[in-house]
Amino acid sequence: MVLPGSEARGRRDPRLVRVLARRGDRAVRRLARLAGGLLAALLLVALATYLAGEQVEVAVLRTVDDTGARHDTKLWVVDHDGAPWVRVARPERHWFQRLQRHPEIEIVRGGGAPQPVVAKPDASPEAKAALDAAFRAKYGATDWWYGVLLRRAAVPVRLEPRAE
Repeated sequence: MVLPGSEARGRRDPRLVRVLARRGDRAVRRLARLAGGLLAALLLVALATYLAGEQVEVAVLRTVDDTGARHDTKLWVVDHDGAPWVRVARPERHWFQRLQRHPEIEIVRGGGAPQPVVAKPDASPEAKAALDAAFRAKYGATDWWYGVLLRRAAVPVRLEPRAE
């Protein structure tokens, strides 16, 4: 609101300025509360997802890079057709790239001794369907949730025992 007689100078009513400032402060506070609530909700979902994923068997897959350095990756594992299987959610994952170059790896299950295995990826539709069912049976709704969040072009990997 412009004060009468001040049109030429462009001065505003100081009461209006104060009212607008208070409204702006309230809007900023509301927006900050909303953003904080959304962040808290996302953190809770992430924590719940992580904890749910750790409730059933989690194995350690030990891969080797081109320099010979070993890398441990925690993964879900299922037994199917006489062998353990893991599944990569996205083929560009580093651990999957390493096992494709160096398929002789190790798996550690239940805190036991490392078992030497040969990794054999199988992207056939039959393997995908069978392994999706096996993971769903073992890991339940958490497998579905991880699939929604993370899984793109999953590839099952058969881990065949090898002699050391």
